[in-house]
Amino acid sequence: ANFAETYQVTAKFANIGGLKVRAPVKSAGVVVGRVTEIRFDPQTYEAVAVLNLDGRYHFPKDTFALILTAGLLGEQYIGLDPGGDEKMLAAGDAIAKTQSAVVLEKLISQFMFNKASEGPGNN
Repeated sequence: ANFAETYQVTAKFANIGGLKVRAPVKSAGVVVGRVTEIRFDPQTYEAVAVLNLDGRYHFPKDTFALILTAGLLGEQYIGLDPGGDEKMLAAGDAIAKTQSAVVLEKLISQFMFNKASEGPGNN
């Protein structure tokens, strides 16, 4: 969808997983924007995602940005979970509260490690 009026905000993540440029930004399951750029911040060693949001929609400053996966092995997108602040995010603002991608490989290796450390006959 091409939005007539858009504004840009940024969000920093410790890990963006497989997030790609052009990935959707959704709130309540509805597409409200797109990821237009992903870059690396050499000072903080974080990934910076630039989000182009539909100008019709405004989100509180304390909105949470999470990297989510569509389905089990679907593509990744950014979900916006609106906060309760009366002040709204404006063009150029950074979303302060973010949650990185849950990297499936990491989860699987943790699961395997835990299973191995339990050893046989402990269930």
